[in-house]
Amino acid sequence: MPSEKLGAEHPTSSESAVFEALTANGFGPFFGTPCGVLAPLLSLLETGGDYHVVAREDNAVGVAAGASLAGAAPVVLMQNSGFGQSVNALASLVVPYRIPMLLVVSMRGTPPDATTENLAMGRLTEPVLEGLGIGYEYLTGEGAARQVELACTVVKEKRLPFAFLVRPDEFAWKV
Repeated sequence: MPSEKLGAEHPTSSESAVFEALTANGFGPFFGTPCGVLAPLLSLLETGGDYHVVAREDNAVGVAAGASLAGAAPVVLMQNSGFGQSVNALASLVVPYRIPMLLVVSMRGTPPDATTENLAMGRLTEPVLEGLGIGYEYLTGEGAARQVELACTVVKEKRLPFAFLVRPDEFAWKV
């Protein structure tokens, strides 16, 4: 955890660019579960966004669905293992009822993270999103402005869910 804390205290330009793009484009509230890869972004959201910690990812999806139905453009932040936990909420609520929300999913089990317990979800996250019919793109700090504009089109105009996948080292996370 010390490295996660260090990253959270000294944001890189990547998480700052993502934070600025999300907040400038009216996304929020933000619902998330703790995640080392996303820790620097979560830290920025804690201090400058409408951020709420939710204990389980499927619950975060449910709360975000309520926020969406109330007119917000919610964002759910989670690790891909938690994405696995939330598949039923996505498949039985969000997708069939076309409830718009943005998912930000860290991609544990993909390079440079080769930890055994994360490899299966590293392989499964993209095919599951495809099976659900949820569009996705890999989020980068340098492309954040353009990518968040794309998410605005999908979530706010087309009123569909969309996902950003975050590589383990995008926000300077280290194995």
